[in-house]
Amino acid sequence: MHGLNPQQTAAVLACDRPMLVLAGAGSGKTRVIIEKIAHLVASGRYPAKRIAAITFTNKSAREMRERVARRIRGDGAEGLTVSTFHALGLKLLQVEHTRAGLRRGFSIFDADDSASQFRDLMHGSKTDAIQATQGLVSRAKNAGLSPEQARDAAQTTREHEAAAVYAKYQARLSAFNAVDFDDLIRLPVELLERDAECVAGWRERIGYLLVDECQDTNDAQYRLMKALAGPQGHFTCVGDDDQSIYAWRGANPENLSQLAQDYPALEVVKLEQNYRCSNRVLRAANALIAHNPHAHPKTLWSAQSDGERIRIWECRDGAHEAERVGGEIHFLHSARSAVWGEFCVLFRGNHQSRALEKALQLLRIPYHLSGGTAFLERAEVKDALAWLRLLANPEDDAAFLRAVQSPKREVGATTLARLSELAAQAGLPMSRAAESVGLLKQLPARAANALSHFTDIVRGLRADATRVPPAELVRQLTERSGLLASLRTQCKTEALFKIHRGNLDELADWFDHANAGSGRASSPAELAASLALLTHADRSDAGNQVRLMSLHAAKGLEFRYVFIVGCEDGTLPHEASIDEGRLDEERRLLYVGITRAKEQLWLSHSKEAQRWGSKLRLAPSRFLDELPAAELQRDGADPEADAARKQERAAVGFAAIRAMLDG
Repeated sequence: MHGLNPQQTAAVLACDRPMLVLAGAGSGKTRVIIEKIAHLVASGRYPAKRIAAITFTNKSAREMRERVARRIRGDGAEGLTVSTFHALGLKLLQVEHTRAGLRRGFSIFDADDSASQFRDLMHGSKTDAIQATQGLVSRAKNAGLSPEQARDAAQTTREHEAAAVYAKYQARLSAFNAVDFDDLIRLPVELLERDAECVAGWRERIGYLLVDECQDTNDAQYRLMKALAGPQGHFTCVGDDDQSIYAWRGANPENLSQLAQDYPALEVVKLEQNYRCSNRVLRAANALIAHNPHAHPKTLWSAQSDGERIRIWECRDGAHEAERVGGEIHFLHSARSAVWGEFCVLFRGNHQSRALEKALQLLRIPYHLSGGTAFLERAEVKDALAWLRLLANPEDDAAFLRAVQSPKREVGATTLARLSELAAQAGLPMSRAAESVGLLKQLPARAANALSHFTDIVRGLRADATRVPPAELVRQLTERSGLLASLRTQCKTEALFKIHRGNLDELADWFDHANAGSGRASSPAELAASLALLTHADRSDAGNQVRLMSLHAAKGLEFRYVFIVGCEDGTLPHEASIDEGRLDEERRLLYVGITRAKEQLWLSHSKEAQRWGSKLRLAPSRFLDELPAAELQRDGADPEADAARKQERAAVGFAAIRAMLDG
């Protein structure tokens, strides 16, 4: 096929057997998926409406959908599903809600909603214990376990206690007609594995499945894939065990090996030609990852030049390290006309960004820090979404509790606690209890009047929801709920008010965009559910700025110049991983960082750090000794080259000062 290498071509053309494509970093895996979709459609094997491609972020799904549309012109791509696992699970539950034990318009609990339920269920427990229990419940769900299965699988006292809380938590979700994020995978798996008619229908609906980043699947996601692909294995999985860096959130790289056991006819194709990095970077990456065990070993290579040697910097401390990084970026920007967006600085933990931000600010270098306050985490946006959830699902008590207090009205915590008791006694959700004249009479008059006024607003907006577009409904509810008036009162300046109002306008615009070009207008409930799946990474656009981000956030990205800071034992690899003997994933994390560099790479470490008021001596990362010496340029190893570099940087610096004075 035109433009594909032999291995890529083999991966595209094989459609009659289950396939695993082991795609090394920068090996063109996304193009293989797109070309395979085009081939499946063009060959007449499957219409686009019977093909589903699964990615791990909404952003990558959106980009893939756009590329497929350009590749398959006309109406060929109509009906194609390109989504995340969670979006696919949501779609399945919306279609099969009755079979899954849900009612139409169910809500999706976000992290705050779930945490609130756990705090209530474990009232009096310490925060650490509550968070640990919530983590164990999430882990059980990611393994596809029901509350009963989690109870049977529990081995420790803590796991038994967590299983008991899990059962109570799930009962609450059921009462609220709600699911949490983990349920979007667990419930479809449970349904498909027990309902033969349902799974047959979905296999007919999705005739061929393509799964990207398969090494990042957890057990529940793997079971969902198996259920949809069926025993014949009509799928192509694309993955790289060397880039499996999400074990902490349940990812199981062993799923790549499990495929061969579950599907003996599995064909394996390796993509080893890298189209991103210089050969010097690839040789270093290959040498590093060779220290990990491999079920499917591979060696990346490139047709590009060797490129410059990898620089290893030894710095005094974190501040000195940040100054060197900032200075080098400033120099390359001036000397090589490199644009800011071509630079990326990677670190193991987000706390490492502080010194870097300060250094870049002093040099007036524009930067974008990934992982800042997410749009969906802004208070006014969460308030508006709570109102939307309540309009769609009157049984969503979590949404009711937030909406009734957004903005504040004469309904305090004591009144809400009493309303909750009355609702429980009457077997009603809190929003329905607030509509009951008989129950309101049992509350203080002022609070009862406030609740009555609140329910009038909700009732009016709910009626309008059937008549006006969702975006207009958002604009109306921000006015009629009092959210905008409250923001205007809270904001001390008009400029600040405009910022917060702008967030609500952006929310309404998102609903407009979501419905644009679709065959029908999605309901507010459907759109609110879809919006709940978005992450900050799916929405952020750094523009022409230096990128600062964690190594975990960098997967899938590439930059001309990459700096990896904090290469010390205790940081990378992380101290806990050293203590527990879990170095493989930390090594993969550094491997991911190294293979982000297209042209030049810097690895830096500090000799000391300030911890708890005293200086702590640091040792260079043990991983640096696993890199081939021939590919490295360490500080002081070549005095002549170091002197030339200093002279070049000084010349550029003087030129910049002269230009500033002349200006």
